[in-house]
Amino acid sequence: MGSYGEGAKVEVRTGFDRAWAPGFEVVDECPVEGYLLRRLSDGRTLPRRFASDEVRRARRDDGMWWF
Repeated sequence: MGSYGEGAKVEVRTGFDRAWAPGFEVVDECPVEGYLLRRLSDGRTLPRRFASDEVRRARRDDGMWWF
């Protein structure tokens, strides 16, 4: 957990199995509402904000071409 500024590459905790999913970046950070994220693969902003315990700094590129 931590504070990540705009443009920081992050991973997101999935709702299904609580695994970490790579390939996102921070669009906006709000201490109360959480993080607004963009998917790197297609540039789409996700439709909801994520709490700080659902986001962590990206560990590595995992071979994804968009990093």
